[in-house]
Amino acid sequence: MKRIVLFLFFFLVCGRYDHLFSATEAPTITVRKSDILNIAFSGMSGSDGAALSKVLGSDLTLAGCFSIQPAAQSAFVISGAYEGGALQGKIVDRAGMVIFSKSYGGDARRAAHQFCNDIVEKLTGHPGIAMSKIAFVSNRTGHKEIYVADYDGSNGHQLTHDNAISVSPALSPNGRNLAYTGYQSGYADIYLIDLLSGARLRLVKFPGTNSGPRFSPDGNRIACTLSKDGSPGLYIVGIHGGVQRLTCTRGAESCGTWNPSGMELIYSSDVNGGPQLYRVSALGGASHLVSTGFGYATEPNWSPNGERIAFNVRSSGAFAVALLDLKSGISRIVAQGENPVWGPDSEHLIYSTKDSLVLFDVQHGRGVPIVTGLGGVTEPSWSR
Repeated sequence: MKRIVLFLFFFLVCGRYDHLFSATEAPTITVRKSDILNIAFSGMSGSDGAALSKVLGSDLTLAGCFSIQPAAQSAFVISGAYEGGALQGKIVDRAGMVIFSKSYGGDARRAAHQFCNDIVEKLTGHPGIAMSKIAFVSNRTGHKEIYVADYDGSNGHQLTHDNAISVSPALSPNGRNLAYTGYQSGYADIYLIDLLSGARLRLVKFPGTNSGPRFSPDGNRIACTLSKDGSPGLYIVGIHGGVQRLTCTRGAESCGTWNPSGMELIYSSDVNGGPQLYRVSALGGASHLVSTGFGYATEPNWSPNGERIAFNVRSSGAFAVALLDLKSGISRIVAQGENPVWGPDSEHLIYSTKDSLVLFDVQHGRGVPIVTGLGGVTEPSWSR
């Protein structure tokens, strides 16, 4: 098993939170997305306390909504203890009231991630990202192979050993399955791996190209590009059977991404020249151009909350990551990189550079390298 060389750069962000809480109730606190909460983290006690303190401290920093400060300057104090194979986590407010307390069993690192997600949800009302998984492509072995890891790049290992071209990984929303494009047969086919059992199935093997799988929100369907009927078009393939054609043009369609309800997709097509984004019902029918304001738009990824599309554009001869707000129609470039994918909170992206994956906090414009040292790394996917 190959370990990923992980560089996490801790940073402090400034802000204040001035709400005081009643001593008689333990409310769920909801803050605006732009708010930063001052919290104190007193660390973990007990066996493995030092190691778990690093894990939770990193998780809290990467969450992007906290500034770790001394207790006197903080609205909340986070603490925990790990004994007897269980983590006991606690949140205390300024008045000394325990507003959250929970015990977590099982793997210690997983327990720390679960505690962080609960902290984020309790104090902000938004979902956390610490329990999610990522997949990506690395050419470290001399072949493009698929790797999987925790959201922060840790616990990474090489999943495929095909000694061929293995690309376009897609994690199912629950992180149980992974689909990818493999060339083991000499042609591009789509394979499905059960990440718990390791069982692998060649799911899509039509004549021609079968590539670019992307899971529906329920995990039961994939959008993909097939050329079995002529030009590469967008299709939906059921995990348990069934094929539906969505597009029928002279162009090449790819990169289908689903909206949260699973009823619509946005994809990239060059039917009118340079690649642009189009929107289509998952039931089929006419496609509609999505106005991005850019002459080149590809690799779309729909945020879990349905509000924004991340995609690639060309900027000064290089690839850049842009965001489109679907309500306002406003697009903006936020970073230099490729293959952007949203995290479960719709506030973080992961994208690739030539030799790293970067975890990017959209709200505050901060990027942290999470995977490096594996040669060229590309095409990240992120579970929900």
